[in-house]
Amino acid sequence: MSYDNWEVVIGLEVHCQLQTKTKIFSGAATAYGAAPNTQADPVTLGFPGVLPVLNHDALQMAVKFGLAVDATVAERSVFARKHYFYPDLPKGYQISQYELPIVACGHLDIELADGSIKRIGITRAHMEEDAGKSVHDAYAGQSGIDLNRAGTPLLEIVSEPDIRSSAEAVSYLKKLHQLVVYLGICDGNMQEGSFRCDCNVSVRPRGQKEFGTRTETKNVNSFRYVEKAIEYEIGRQIDVIEAGGKIVQETRLFNPDTGETRSMRSKENANDYRYFPDPDLLPVVVSADDVARIRATMPELPEAKRNRFVEQYGLPKYDATVLTGEAALADYYEAVVKTSGGDAKTCANWVITDLLGALNKLGKEIGESPVSAPMLAGLVARIADKTISGKIAKDVFEAMLAGEGDADAIIKAKGLVQITDESAIIKAIEDVMAKNPGQLAEYRSGKDKLFGFFVGQAMKATQGKANPDALNRLLKKKLAP
Repeated sequence: MSYDNWEVVIGLEVHCQLQTKTKIFSGAATAYGAAPNTQADPVTLGFPGVLPVLNHDALQMAVKFGLAVDATVAERSVFARKHYFYPDLPKGYQISQYELPIVACGHLDIELADGSIKRIGITRAHMEEDAGKSVHDAYAGQSGIDLNRAGTPLLEIVSEPDIRSSAEAVSYLKKLHQLVVYLGICDGNMQEGSFRCDCNVSVRPRGQKEFGTRTETKNVNSFRYVEKAIEYEIGRQIDVIEAGGKIVQETRLFNPDTGETRSMRSKENANDYRYFPDPDLLPVVVSADDVARIRATMPELPEAKRNRFVEQYGLPKYDATVLTGEAALADYYEAVVKTSGGDAKTCANWVITDLLGALNKLGKEIGESPVSAPMLAGLVARIADKTISGKIAKDVFEAMLAGEGDADAIIKAKGLVQITDESAIIKAIEDVMAKNPGQLAEYRSGKDKLFGFFVGQAMKATQGKANPDALNRLLKKKLAP
């Protein structure tokens, strides 16, 4: 959508559930899907006399994120109490970080539609505990409270207001999502709320330096909904201002059924939360040695992996981008390349076109593939050593998908070994020529397009088993006038 006279200013606050086994300040489990309120312990519930203890794994994950976005990891950070009332926040306050967060001043680079690169600043990323969940549709006229999620460790990642369109917002969000999953700090499941986004949107007349009044649309949990919520809010704010009204700073909710946002409450400011340092938690100290140790555990990040695939394997940028979209897919591809003996591009074609196409139809992820990396490598190896042709390989792949075994077993069972004996191929060609004298005469009189006809007939005569290169070479020789 285009707004010629207006400039859009967007900042995103992303809540990323850290993939720890226990909660941020207690030993209660964080597993998703347990029966309501079975994972709410005395610390989560805020019982008198209980004391929070920081989950060390959550701290390491926060540091790992800071390193990945080239941010400053604070040597000393502090937890604070953020006071507000919700039914699903039993203590009446949330333990978070305010003035001294664990991560500050990072960035992510995104690629725009025209291929240019734009840097989006990351103001801060701070640790905090999640709240519980209010359930409004389970009981007639009543709401239920499930406190299983309360206390789950969160990393709240706050961007600078550097984003200027809904498309840029989605690009940034997708790259951030890919990064936290690659790092192994978040499962990225947006449907379950593991990765959700608050969208801060304002508009200003083009050329104006001061920001307009912003609204915050809370807890949007899909890339498509983020785009729709931002687009709706941009249009709404422009309509209000152009009609002579003023934008109110407020918190809004997005309704995916209508594609609209609605007012939820007036937006609180920091002083409304009455922040103060949590007296039960000591400051967090991260030494240079701690940072170095965590840095040594960092995986290869998506952008670095993509660049390596282009350089090491000679892949086009598109192929490398697809193959490094998920760490599991990149690992699968490399396993195929390293064990198949086939060239890197052929392996990429099989993974991107055939495997991912099949998995998409089956509704499966790469980790659920019926064809393992060793199995696909075995198939590519049989193409590389000319045991089977590329055409026959398609049939073998379908049989592998159906669970009929690996490539070698299927080739043997179905008698699919490629014919490389040139005398056998010549005999098939001569039989085809004898059966089609009219087409042979036309070809020899200059109708070159009939060459494809003879290729098809010869392949049919050999049940598709003739080596294509040998067949084409011998056929041209035999058909010559």
